[in-house]
Amino acid sequence: MSALISPRLKPVDTLLRYTLIVLMSLIILDVSWQVITRFLLPTPSSYTEELARFLLVWISLLGAAYAYAHRLHLGIELLAGRLSGRGKHWLAITGYALSGLFALLALVIGGSQLTLLTLELKQVSGALGLPMAYVYCVLPLSGTLMVLFSLDFICQELNKLKHTT
Repeated sequence: MSALISPRLKPVDTLLRYTLIVLMSLIILDVSWQVITRFLLPTPSSYTEELARFLLVWISLLGAAYAYAHRLHLGIELLAGRLSGRGKHWLAITGYALSGLFALLALVIGGSQLTLLTLELKQVSGALGLPMAYVYCVLPLSGTLMVLFSLDFICQELNKLKHTT
């Protein structure tokens, strides 16, 4: 699957993969500790539920970027199956451009505004006392990754288009 990612984005993909492995390990440890403290110790842990929620947000959004990089998201092949040659490449370019535009508008721009607003308002989480901007900063991060991967896919399709008659 990694053959789909161009060599210039391999380090980004590797970093993203290892980040997801670390986050998944942390959520497993956190939820395990939550179960242990709830059922085996006299005092349940007060922060584990909130930490698990925040880790799940990060895993979901970074996982979506990782899945996008490996083209694992669901797609509708109805029109693509009927096209061939240049039409198929132009359809792919249009799809990647629209995906990248959505990621830019919703995640990068919208996520940045949300992050800056929560930073300005000094919102903190209830149990951990963590600034909510730290939780929300994954929105522009994952959006930026998706935009990068979209641009890379567009470049790959344009390169294929040059060699298609």
